[in-house]
Amino acid sequence: MATPPTKARKMSEIASITSQIRTSRIVPVAVVHRVEDGCRLAESLLVGGVKVLEITLRTDAAREALRQVRKRFPDILLGAGTIIDANVIPSLVDEGIDFGISPGLDEGVVAQCAEVGLPLFPGVVTPTEVSRALALGCHRLKFFPAESAGGAAYLKALAAPFKARGVSFLPTGGITAEKAKAYWALPEVDAVGGSWLVAGQLIADGRFGEITRLAKEALALASKH
Repeated sequence: MATPPTKARKMSEIASITSQIRTSRIVPVAVVHRVEDGCRLAESLLVGGVKVLEITLRTDAAREALRQVRKRFPDILLGAGTIIDANVIPSLVDEGIDFGISPGLDEGVVAQCAEVGLPLFPGVVTPTEVSRALALGCHRLKFFPAESAGGAAYLKALAAPFKARGVSFLPTGGITAEKAKAYWALPEVDAVGGSWLVAGQLIADGRFGEITRLAKEALALASKH
């Protein structure tokens, strides 16, 4: 059973976080294999004007990278991705993580995030999953895997029946800078999950200047939609 966090977030804090994500229009999605790379990523993105970063919980270095980024860059909006274990959620809140992303719709993860006040984007890809998410109280959803599932055209069709319910989406998975334009054009899209900004090879090669350039480019593209 998960240990409760020291202090759950207030509704006003949650609303502020979700508003910042929508304003950002882009959420870089990073897989970090070395702790120090997390901080270099955060710095590179901030220099490029992007104030949001999601680090996925896919590697041994991820948790410590999140802690160090939070410590060194208190103003960045920091998310933990690939949350598949509800037991880690209270400690994520205690460590100052601003939002969570899960690849699927796990009721235990949803319930734990609601209890501690961690804004969560659970993953959905079908109308049935959207309906179930709404029944669980989730209105901000991750559309994943976006491109494999049918891209922006499919998301537009998926979102249409739920327009009156106020559902919004964070499409992620296989999206490039060029393909992001079609997602940004959809009113139901809060922001686009962009792994192209923080590609694994760029990180491995230490090309953080290129990440800054891509961040600036992404913001310029997003501002046109």
